[in-house]
Amino acid sequence: MMRMEKTVAGACVCVGAVLLIFAPGMALAQDALSPGDTAWMLTSTALVLFMTIPGLSLFYAGMVRAKNALSVMMQCFVITCVVTLLWVFYLYALAFGDDVNGIIGNLDKAFMAGISKDSIKGVIPETVFSMFQLTFAIITPALVVGAFAERMKFSALLWFMALWVTFVYAPVAHWVWGGGWLGQLGVLDFAGGTVVHINAGVAGLVAALVMGKRNGYPQHPMKPSNLVLTMVGAGMLWVGWFGFNAGSELAADGVAGMAMAVTQFATAAAALTWMFLEWMRYGKPSALGLASGAVAGLVAITPASGYVGPMGAIAIGIAAGLICYFAVVKAKRAFGYDDSLDAFGVHGVGGFVGAILTGVFADSSLGGVGLKEGVSMGGQVMTQLAGAGVTIVYCAAVSFVLLKLIDAAIGLRATAEQEQEGLDLALHDERGYNLT
Repeated sequence: MMRMEKTVAGACVCVGAVLLIFAPGMALAQDALSPGDTAWMLTSTALVLFMTIPGLSLFYAGMVRAKNALSVMMQCFVITCVVTLLWVFYLYALAFGDDVNGIIGNLDKAFMAGISKDSIKGVIPETVFSMFQLTFAIITPALVVGAFAERMKFSALLWFMALWVTFVYAPVAHWVWGGGWLGQLGVLDFAGGTVVHINAGVAGLVAALVMGKRNGYPQHPMKPSNLVLTMVGAGMLWVGWFGFNAGSELAADGVAGMAMAVTQFATAAAALTWMFLEWMRYGKPSALGLASGAVAGLVAITPASGYVGPMGAIAIGIAAGLICYFAVVKAKRAFGYDDSLDAFGVHGVGGFVGAILTGVFADSSLGGVGLKEGVSMGGQVMTQLAGAGVTIVYCAAVSFVLLKLIDAAIGLRATAEQEQEGLDLALHDERGYNLT
């Protein structure tokens, strides 16, 4: 019996040795791919796509007039389709291909070359990583729609969005997330305060200024058509945002858990801040104000979500609710621009607030994860300002040029008669609401 046990033990040792000698690649491959992290990232990808269709689509559709509700939903939908194909053709390569002088990715991965079911990015399949990043590239231009809603031609929208994601979104995404120069500089943007929200808000403001005000604005009231849809859309955005922020860790770990928690805390704080400000000013709280405050909080916590603690998140939420409220209620009226659905006031301003406060509340003394060794809070804030400032200038300049070129070529704006009739019928020969 003793001899048999020794024989079995020896055989096991030999088999183990053979596996270690002849199959190291197999062992490494098994260790490289994390099924748990992959499952979380598949879920996060679906959540972020859910933010655009149907979340943002419903949020915007409820805020425009009934005659334009279908048009903004169609715009969000078609952006999803156009950006998806461009992502396959070349956008993924530009944003996340191997770095070229800190400016842009190379085109080695154009048309998804070299990406198979076995390709790994970190500990997840590269297909999943690419799909997750695609959902960010989809929602960013869709956010811009809110600034010029009810007045841009559909053909102009297609050209502007295709060119904008190529010449603005892809480069900025590479600068911050793809190994480019802003990331090397030390800019902190966990989930898109700079890449997504400042970018979208600034592009929206430029588009609103270039196109001018809607006919009749602000002399005639342009009330939301269906605030039930807006509240439903806001709720979808809130839920989807957990994929947006917690998913940006690219793993199912403690950082993702904290990112999810602080997203909830900041959003609640911002929503209540906006609601109480409105209540004090007008005597009644509104559903639109509560939803707008929630989105402002979601925007502001986005760049900070992987770096700050619970109390820092609440502070960021309060600041976002306060500052975005005044940007929408006061600044827009003071300067007289027509940002139809407050894309700049909420996303541009909220993204900027979050980006700067990330440099403050990421510090370990305020409950954050801590800054890099040798970097002070003041130094990080200056880095955040630099990253936000560069993005604002670059996005504004390129967006302006693109809009002017499109306007010269095919025209940007629907005619006065089409605006009066509503873009649903005038451009698509359909109604969002059939009252017969």
